[in-house]
Amino acid sequence: MENQENQKGFSAFLRRKNIVFSAKRYGIDALGAMAFGLFASLLIGTIIKTIGQNIGDSTIDLAAASSVGALDYLAVKLVAIGGFAVSVTGAAMAVAIGNALQAPPLVLFSLVAVGQATNDLGGAGGPLAVLIITIIATEVGKMVSKETKIDILVTPFVTIVVGVAAAMLVAPAIGKGASAVGSAIVWATELQPFFMGIIVSVLVGMALTLPISSAAICATFGLVGLAGGAAVAGCCAQMVGFAVMSYRENGLGGLAAQGLGTSMLQIPNILKNWKIWIPPTLASAVTGPLATCVFRLKMNGTPVSAGTGTCGLVSQIGIITGWTNPSDQALALGEQAIVPGAMEWAGLLLISFVLPAVLTWLFALPLRKNGWIKENDLKLDLG
Repeated sequence: MENQENQKGFSAFLRRKNIVFSAKRYGIDALGAMAFGLFASLLIGTIIKTIGQNIGDSTIDLAAASSVGALDYLAVKLVAIGGFAVSVTGAAMAVAIGNALQAPPLVLFSLVAVGQATNDLGGAGGPLAVLIITIIATEVGKMVSKETKIDILVTPFVTIVVGVAAAMLVAPAIGKGASAVGSAIVWATELQPFFMGIIVSVLVGMALTLPISSAAICATFGLVGLAGGAAVAGCCAQMVGFAVMSYRENGLGGLAAQGLGTSMLQIPNILKNWKIWIPPTLASAVTGPLATCVFRLKMNGTPVSAGTGTCGLVSQIGIITGWTNPSDQALALGEQAIVPGAMEWAGLLLISFVLPAVLTWLFALPLRKNGWIKENDLKLDLG
């Protein structure tokens, strides 16, 4: 009897503290938020650095140079700005996750230290380590938040000590595990580019449309090389595919919202009629092995770029960056800088834009004809 009362009391305490143990909160809300943290630091920082590296000589020492051209000066500054953004990746992810978990202010601000430490200790698997450790630190911090009269000391102390201590204990192992899984996927894709091209393309593409983060998944497992290229193919098939397939219902607004934004907008319609998901998914099953076997399309930029498709053209920028300046993850797996030729550019354009549009439209025709997809099944509420 006393045990039951204690359990009820603890359950009431968790409810009061807004601590909810659920797959949605941790697997969808937190993971999705982590992707925003990645975008606002690592991804945008990489884009800014890439712009700088391509508009002038970004290696010039401004202090030592007697004279510097305007473009070279701007290039150096943009690379520096991008570097600052990349350097706070762990903190940005942690704060984003804490915000999704509705952390009180003192807990949220304390997660800056937790996330940065965890990402550094997690190595190649830093994002997964940050996700796990930040969830732990946030929930423990919420437990002690506003429970004492010296909350301003207790809450940040507990949150930071618990989070960083946990990171010291398990982040390196989490990082190695995630890196090993990612390396296995990359290795398997190199060994069996046809079948793995299909599997990676379809699964990562579906993850992009689902309310989970394909970008975070790719970053977590460090998908680069051919595996990263297959992931790009799957994501582009979903985004461009849905955009083109639903053009008759949504017009230019829907084309831009899905093609440059996210195919996740179609989730309510998929729940009403799952058959609308067939054409872009079939397209990804075709473009994935074409990317790996025919065009040898590789994502050697930052792994997070592999899971973004045509969203802001981030994947395409990542591929172009990887050709001339491979990421640390790509270099660690033996990838090298290349001078892109006609085949590389053709592969990028066909896999990213042309084939997803044409194939999805063709796959949708018989489904519309036999009534599997009806008029307005793909209609979006764009306000």
